[in-house]
Parts: sequence; structure tokens; C-alpha cells
Amino acid sequence: MTRIARALNRATQSLAATSDTARLDAELLMAAALDIGRDRLLLDPPSRAVPEKFQAMIDRRAKGEPVAYITGQRAFWTIDLEVGPGALIPRPDSETLIVAAIDHFAGTAGPRRILDLGTGPGTLLLAALDQWPEATGLGVDSSENALGYARRNAARLGLGQRAEFRIGDWADGIRERFDLILCNPPYVAIGAEMGPGVAEFEPSEALFAGRDGLDDYRRLAPNLPG
Repeated sequence: MTRIARALNRATQSLAATSDTARLDAELLMAAALDIGRDRLLLDPPSRAVPEKFQAMIDRRAKGEPVAYITGQRAFWTIDLEVGPGALIPRPDSETLIVAAIDHFAGTAGPRRILDLGTGPGTLLLAALDQWPEATGLGVDSSENALGYARRNAARLGLGQRAEFRIGDWADGIRERFDLILCNPPYVAIGAEMGPGVAEFEPSEALFAGRDGLDDYRRLAPNLPG
């Protein structure tokens, strides 16, 4: 057994008490420590010493810190996003919003102008802009910290000229109309059970439900049902 394989086994055992995905967590952190993809780690692991920083990463995960904050990135749809403290970690189930938009615009040239309310690190807007190369968009968030991630993500993905990010309170002050409005608002009830590390590390304002923004949708989105 290689040194890396032994380290993965030990890490998996140490994370088992605090994570339901201990093996996956260990593999993702090892791949990040080695600066390679997880697929490479599994299919063709390098024959080298275990990076010294790997144990520190495992210790952070054992305390509940999300893997995405430790590695500094999270894959979403067709893009990879920089994430960190102060920005909500993209969830795979949010990809259903992109799927629904693709279905809605099937057979057309797609949306030309896209609005993402509560954009966080630019998750939905940048995924949509990557999907529709002719589109431009605006992302709004109440957190300058989150918008810092969004702007860096846009620049790194080559979308900086097509994506604008603005501090704001949902759609307040926005008068432009859009072809597509994306939003994954806070929906967790106060006191609801969440996975370990979520409430402790991720921004509460992006997790817990606030006011209803349906009037903003009706004003900004043409032909919105209801």
C-alpha cells in the first residue's frame, strides 16, 4: 500500500465520527493538497510523499469546516467557483434552476439579459452565462464579501466583460427588465436541522428565510405566470 493510500485510510477513519462522507472528504482534500483532480488521485495516484498540509486540512474538516472552504473551490454545473467564508457554498440541487431555464428556452437563441438575485459567489449567473455565450447579466447580493468572490470568479472564467455585480437588497432600485431571473433565496427555517458545519461556518443571511420577493419578480420578469 502506498503512503498516500495509507494516509487516506487514516483520514477516513478520523473523519468518520463527524462526516457522513468521510472517504469522499478525505479524497477531495488529498487531491487538493496534491494539486491534482480527484479522478487523477483515484486512477493514477502519484508516487510521492503525503503533503504536510494534508493533516491540517483533515483537522479542519474534523472540526466541521466545509470541504469547499478548506479547498477554496466548488464545482457547479460546467464551471468551478472560488468559495470561502462569507459566501454560500453552491449546492448541486441548485443546478435544477439552470436545467429549468434550459428547458424553458429550448429551441430559441436563449436569454439576452439575465438577473441573479442573491448571487453569492456568482453561482447561477456565471453558470448561465457559460451556457449562453451571447448573454450578459447582473448579479446582486447584500454582501460585499460574497461579491468579491463573484467578481474574481467572473474574471477567472473569462466572463468579466459580460457579468456585472452590484451590492443591493434583492431587486430594490432595479428598473431594467430581464429575459431570465434566477434566484435561490434563503429557505431554511430558523431552528431547522442542518448538516454539521453549515450553520457554524456558512453565512446566516444566505441560509435563513427572509421577506418574500415575489413582487420584484413580477415587476422585472416579462410574462411571469401569476
